Amino acid sequence: WDGDVARWEEAFFEAIASRTFLPNSPTLMNAGTEIGQLAACFVLPVEDTLASVFDAVKSMAVIHQSGGGTGFDFSPLRPAGDVVQGTPGVASGPVSFMGVFDAATAVVKQGGRRRGANMGVLRVDHPDVLEFIRVKRDRTRLTNFNISLATTDAFWRAVETEAGVALMNPRDGSVARRVHARSLLAEISEGAWASGDPGVLFIDAVNRANPTPRLGPLSATNPCGELPLLPNEACNLGSLRLDAFVRDGRFDWECLDRAVDLGVRFLDDVIEASRY
Repeated sequence: WDGDVARWEEAFFEAIASRTFLPNSPTLMNAGTEIGQLAACFVLPVEDTLASVFDAVKSMAVIHQSGGGTGFDFSPLRPAGDVVQGTPGVASGPVSFMGVFDAATAVVKQGGRRRGANMGVLRVDHPDVLEFIRVKRDRTRLTNFNISLATTDAFWRAVETEAGVALMNPRDGSVARRVHARSLLAEISEGAWASGDPGVLFIDAVNRANPTPRLGPLSATNPCGELPLLPNEACNLGSLRLDAFVRDGRFDWECLDRAVDLGVRFLDDVIEASRY
């Protein structure tokens, strides 16, 4: 962009060499290579068809191969035991399909640059919510996933008023059954205590702060949960080492401000250079 390339090159080198600022791992690993994929993580769409599920598995594998992570909202998938259109079979449900993603992640990590990471999200009003909450109490299952419940304002109001929550079949919007909101919250709390999962997303609050609502609703995050992303959107992460800004026992806020400005400029350049 006709800027002073040498000046920025020196500033970027100094920040990275001093560990004051670092971009995400795919940038460190892939910049200057044929791969050229510099984004940290992607959110991939999963729709209620077998083709969509396995398209997402394929895209996930390619992203993991490049060192990126992936997040998914499995809420559109019909619940276990539901009808499957055009066949005499029954649906296996979102938790079962998550096992396919988990197995593919385990295989790809053997040849990739680092272990793959996933975020699996399910709405709190999905009929398979209890299976989802409990799945990671078995330490051998979904070992390549963090999982989070997308909780709604309506759910938390029901917790406050000791009311019930309708679990809705995403295939047709019908009510599968009702559960007590506080009982559901107790299950969430016990699961989080036992295994660290599930986490909780306040999905209505997230969408109230959605900066691009005309592009669609936000329903999932990157694997560590820092950033809600739209389907097929990627996040561009960097980090600052805060102890680098301590001077004689005091925090140097002006130095931090300069580092933030440099980091933002660096990450802008990452977007330009990355092969999406």
